Amino acid sequence: METQAANPILPMWEYIPDGEPYVFEDPDNPGKFRVYLYGSHDNLVTEYCGRDQVVWSAPVEDLNNWRCDGIIFESRRDANGKPLYANGQSDVLYAPDVTMKTDANGNKTYYLYPNNQAGGRQGMIAKSSRPDGPFEVCNWSSDDPKLAVGDLRFDPAVFVDDDGKVYGYWGFEESWGAEMDPENMATVKAGTKAVKNMIPSNKQDELFRFFEASSMRKIKDKYVLVYSRWTNDGEFGLPQSNYTLAYAYSDNPLGPFTYGGTIIDGRGRLTTPDGKTIATATPGGNTHGSIVEINGQWYVFYHRQTGTNEFSRQAMVAPIEVKVTEGPGGKVEISEGEYTSEGFELNGLNPLERHSAGIACYYTGPEPARASFPNFLFTGSYVDALRPKIEGYDKPYDLRVNHAPVVNNTAGSTVGYKYFNFDALSGDSNAKLLVSLTPGGIDSSIRIMIDDPVKGKEIGRLDISGALPQEAIELSTPVKIGKNVKGKHALFFVFDSPTKGKSTCTLNNFVFSK
Repeated sequence: METQAANPILPMWEYIPDGEPYVFEDPDNPGKFRVYLYGSHDNLVTEYCGRDQVVWSAPVEDLNNWRCDGIIFESRRDANGKPLYANGQSDVLYAPDVTMKTDANGNKTYYLYPNNQAGGRQGMIAKSSRPDGPFEVCNWSSDDPKLAVGDLRFDPAVFVDDDGKVYGYWGFEESWGAEMDPENMATVKAGTKAVKNMIPSNKQDELFRFFEASSMRKIKDKYVLVYSRWTNDGEFGLPQSNYTLAYAYSDNPLGPFTYGGTIIDGRGRLTTPDGKTIATATPGGNTHGSIVEINGQWYVFYHRQTGTNEFSRQAMVAPIEVKVTEGPGGKVEISEGEYTSEGFELNGLNPLERHSAGIACYYTGPEPARASFPNFLFTGSYVDALRPKIEGYDKPYDLRVNHAPVVNNTAGSTVGYKYFNFDALSGDSNAKLLVSLTPGGIDSSIRIMIDDPVKGKEIGRLDISGALPQEAIELSTPVKIGKNVKGKHALFFVFDSPTKGKSTCTLNNFVFSK
């Protein structure tokens, strides 16, 4: 039985992009807290997002124990309960946000901004007394039950400050911010105006380059805006992309802002020993997310692409460091997170637990993959986007289906995992690696490397006969884990074959044994 994969942090069959993480009190266990992850839902398969939104949560003391709290919103009906469309279909719901208000009596109200994109209904807002819903629309127009009242638009983000003032942020290629009416949480406060280009867009500035995905956090006395940044062509040694999250900070909620830097790069950017920069994961796509502090550790939540298009995105996490210099003009310094397979396993993954091949954070081919919307062009390995049928959303992890293979493992391809903790195997002369794979019908081999796929140490080798049946089998190889191999090390599968351009096998899962 396969273990819970650390990254992506949700089951392999769940596609929750645009994640907004918050720590809220568990309404069923007063005094206890959970991390709630709100996002859109990639279940339309051939286009972005879906027509429902779900929330997943985990106790702060056990960040590998995520549960689905169910569907929290579907905009199927208007204020009178009538279908919004003749066929009863709801709007497509894009990247959402959530905020919480506490009244004078200590009662908490949670506001969901589901980011409806149907004409006339942008800016829909729903509220609940619980962080896991259900959420009911609270800004219907009094003039037309099919319309909602509000000023927020694309990728809304809403923030309640310590003094009770409410601020909203939104925009696509234009960054907007405004103080909001705290009574309705929907409209710009009377007597104030929205600020256009609050931070410069990718059409205005070579540094900020705002694209979309506004997300506001307050850290000590600083306001930190996390957003999707469109990089310059050639920046980081790669083509331009909106696959990065960046941040800007200010002493005031509406600026002026200072650019901070990159928080995560979904391309798995890596500089090789010869100084060349490569994308070790999907070459392009979008990302959306934010930062949160859990038990004293800061994390960035973001999403990755799987398959060969941008419509099967999975929730990811990376630890980061956040430093704030308080006072007027003080700095916010956020380290760039690393794209890894670890997730919350900060000491490294356990090699003695079976892991799905789909937790790979490094997958390359004999030639670089190319981004070409809506499809990616892979010459080698990539994580397949499987969608097994799951009954309901009221179950915890179902390990029997928590699986995604890595496919198209052609000669010259490499699949990697950062990082495994080899303390339990260090110096073990009888250690083995068991690999479940589906042969591709050609003679091939897999070199097992640690630390680096080229200049690292080879610890084992698997030979795959072209005569093997093309069905799932398990092969094993002795591995040489030296006494000096301790702690965290990257693990790589390097595929070799005299037959070029054809997949050697499908990689399913693997586990080490003592």
